Amino acid sequence: MKKIPLILAFFSLLSMLSAQTGTVKGTVLDQQSEMPVIGATVQLVGAETPVGAITDIDGYFVLEKVPAGRNVLQVQYVGYEMLTLPNVEVSTGKDVILNIAIQEKVSQLNEVVVVAKTIKDRPQNDMAAVSARQFSVEEVNRFSGGRSDVARLASNFAGVSAPDDSRNDIVIRGNSPTGVLWRIEGIPVPNPNHFSTFGTTGSPVSALNPNVLRNSDFLTSAFPAEYGNANAGVF
Repeated sequence: MKKIPLILAFFSLLSMLSAQTGTVKGTVLDQQSEMPVIGATVQLVGAETPVGAITDIDGYFVLEKVPAGRNVLQVQYVGYEMLTLPNVEVSTGKDVILNIAIQEKVSQLNEVVVVAKTIKDRPQNDMAAVSARQFSVEEVNRFSGGRSDVARLASNFAGVSAPDDSRNDIVIRGNSPTGVLWRIEGIPVPNPNHFSTFGTTGSPVSALNPNVLRNSDFLTSAFPAEYGNANAGVF
């Protein structure tokens, strides 16, 4: 019979010790947008037993068995400043509700320069083995002789000429300008110019705006099979 009071006293002591804790719950929000922060870590600092939680899809978290008294909470999330909440008072058997706002972290980074190297002798078409040259829109606008016209720039290549300065006809090794095949995104273009004379392909004004073009291929001989109807060159 003497053992029963001892057992009761033991369980009473355990219940008293377990009752010296409380619960901390709340939400973690973005300070600027006030939207929930998903996956933020909320943990108790300096506790003998680790106590922490991860916010859910609504930014909600629950910390259970937090020791009664004044505690320090720490909130962390990638891309945000770490927030420390000192003196969070927890009472026995009561819930503490917190609405925590964290601020985005702004980092000053060094300048990064990205440079792309282009091999001029390697055309975009892998089947073009020889007599192919690639040039960019930047080259069209850089050289004064180009006049922002891809055809005029091509006339400066070896074996290529123009009849006169008033037109942008392309004459490749003496062949007729009408023998040049023009393609844009793989689609044949009979005449890529404005105000051209009947039976010719050149004119004073080009219809191609270099600002909306990317790198181009210019072939003067040994065309791949897909350009079988080209007699003088392919652009």
